[in-house]
Amino acid sequence: MRIVCIGGGPAGLYFGLLMKKLHPEHSITVVERNRPYDTFGWGVVFSDATMEAMKVWDDESAAEIQDAFNHWDDIEVLFKGTRQRTTGHGFVGIGRKKLLNILQARCEALGVELVFETDVASDLEFPDADLIIASDGLNSNVRNRYADIFQPDLVVRPNRYIWLGTDKLYDAFTFDFRKVGDDWFQAHIYKFDDETSTFIVETTEEAYEAHRLGDLDQQGSIDFCEKVFSEVLDGGRLMTNARHLRGSAWLNFNRLICGKWSHFNGQSHVVLMGDAAHTAHFAIGSGTKLAIDDAIELTNQFQKIGHAKETIPDVLAAYEDIRRVDVARIQNAARNAMEWFEVVGRRYADTLEPEQFMYSMLTRSQRISHENLRLRDKTWLEGYERWFAAKQGLNVKDGERCLPPMFTPYRLRGVTLPNRIVVSPMAMYSAKDGLLDDFHMVHLGSRALGGAGLVFAEMTCVSPDARITPGCLGLWNDEQKAGWKRFIDFVHANTTAKVGIQVGHAGRKGATKLAWDGIDQPLEEGGWPLISASALPYLKNSQVPKEMDRADMDRVKADFAAATRRAAEAGADWLEFHAAHGYLISSFLSPLTNRRTDEYGGSHENRARYPLDVFASIRAVWPQDRPISVRLSCHDWFEGGNTQEDAAIFAEMFKAAGADLIDCSSGQVWKEEKPVYGRLFQTPFSDKIRNEIHIPTIAVGAISEADHANSIIAAGRADLCAVARPHLADPAWSLHEAAKIGLKSVPWPKQYLSGKVQYETNLARATQTGT
Repeated sequence: MRIVCIGGGPAGLYFGLLMKKLHPEHSITVVERNRPYDTFGWGVVFSDATMEAMKVWDDESAAEIQDAFNHWDDIEVLFKGTRQRTTGHGFVGIGRKKLLNILQARCEALGVELVFETDVASDLEFPDADLIIASDGLNSNVRNRYADIFQPDLVVRPNRYIWLGTDKLYDAFTFDFRKVGDDWFQAHIYKFDDETSTFIVETTEEAYEAHRLGDLDQQGSIDFCEKVFSEVLDGGRLMTNARHLRGSAWLNFNRLICGKWSHFNGQSHVVLMGDAAHTAHFAIGSGTKLAIDDAIELTNQFQKIGHAKETIPDVLAAYEDIRRVDVARIQNAARNAMEWFEVVGRRYADTLEPEQFMYSMLTRSQRISHENLRLRDKTWLEGYERWFAAKQGLNVKDGERCLPPMFTPYRLRGVTLPNRIVVSPMAMYSAKDGLLDDFHMVHLGSRALGGAGLVFAEMTCVSPDARITPGCLGLWNDEQKAGWKRFIDFVHANTTAKVGIQVGHAGRKGATKLAWDGIDQPLEEGGWPLISASALPYLKNSQVPKEMDRADMDRVKADFAAATRRAAEAGADWLEFHAAHGYLISSFLSPLTNRRTDEYGGSHENRARYPLDVFASIRAVWPQDRPISVRLSCHDWFEGGNTQEDAAIFAEMFKAAGADLIDCSSGQVWKEEKPVYGRLFQTPFSDKIRNEIHIPTIAVGAISEADHANSIIAAGRADLCAVARPHLADPAWSLHEAAKIGLKSVPWPKQYLSGKVQYETNLARATQTGT
């Protein structure tokens, strides 16, 4: 085949050398606009895993690269006068120029033709090529020529950064956070050769403007950064190799995702690779890794499918299918890390103590979890666990394993939970006339015996017409209150768990069938009239609700207050006000469901007016020594709906009204929603509200193991974790998760102690045998 690589970065060079090594008969040319053995940039970072893959594919270049690499295991963080260090992270750094020079020399030795000082405007300049690799970077001419086909999604991120170097050498990947006036600046620093370290300085657009950095030339920017980071530089000087750039050389990161990666131009197959196809933020140092992995996978597919012109379409299809998944995973992690640095000042640096700030930074991408940190640096993590436990008032001795974060107690007002795990409210559709009966006693009682700290039943409706289905729980009469009291007394007498009641009203989502008979489908008989903020049905075939008038509002508010009194009289420890998921209160908050033109529609203040009025009525009758949480839909997942920014505004309003905690859910407001699911996908909402609005939060959604909960709570992204479906599958989820992480100090009910010993023994045996 005739192969042309446009762009002589890591992707084009590495693909060229691999293909030439494996099939010398290929004619391969790499075309580069820079001079021979010349490049811009400082150091690049690989993980140990990428280096191992390179050894498999071309040991000769890998050996030379490894000899030139600077390897480190430690990360050091300078913050608020502290210097913290952890080990076991396994990174390698190399100068970008050195890396490319090694790859260039290897290409030449294998017979790859290198053409320098040549700008390529179009792929059509190579009509004889069977395959064209568009590895011409973020500003790819080739990709831009076929933008309608490649569908690039390019987003300019808000932070500013400047890529510098220093002659001071560092023995760890170092992060330095400095506050200048009201603004935070951070430096990402790592050694990449025997003489030089990369020194990236990053800050927000607001700080960039406030300090007039755009008015500075490059030397002025260097002088500014040297002053800010004088302590970590300790006499070292900063320098730039970007004198070719005009102005101050402060840049914005561009996040790129392409909808398609390959195209046949009528003569040649064209495929994107490296930064031309995707970018990953430097916060996790993966741009070069992605380029190398692209080259390896495309070569791998040629090896599997065949090195022939006829196989190219199949090869490119397989390459894109495989790489798209891995790139998405890396980009998601890079996005998480990037966004952490974009809000680090107001959300973390101004809020967290140094110990928790360090933990938050280490887990910023959500790829490194609590137990992964234990594998990397057991000593550091267990020291942090002791610090966290001591902050909760536990007496912890040095050298002893203490309770991990999810099993530490949590106190709010006069209620202390034995741990941070919440059984999330989950509709069972099994009540008759709203009564909590024997099914609920067994269902909820088993979860309380199973070790959770706080147990909620499903949304408990404040009136018969507040129900979602005929099978929903209620608290509109004293018979229902008696059922609740029976259950609460049982939990208090037999477990350490606390009981929460979530009061709510279905609104326009009411009068529907039981879930297994047709979820959200309207009742064909036995229904009841519906009310909502506006007269909008949930489904096209749903009943159209009445837009609430003053009389409706007064009645519903009284119903909430009456149900709250009954919850208090039944002995509930915790009350939750359901203002999420498109139910009645939520329908006022979302602009998708609130189309009112009176004082209850329009602005945030107007949309929250009635929800806050109802909340005030329940706060007034709920005991002052017991907490009230508010469940919010923190994202409507539909254009024109609420986002996390709106949720933060509402959270602040509820906080001012006396809410103790925000339960951060999302969605279920608009049927055509398009949620973006994923591991811990709703945790960022909790993180934002907790650390920017400064109110405790519950994280909920795709939390399925102790590692998730410990990571969330330890990093300060939430105070509690609500677990739903895993609790349906395993009533003793909390006890079992404790055993899985080797924690034997969590108590089991005395009746089950023999089972505890057997369970822990079986886990230990399985670990030893690998089964």
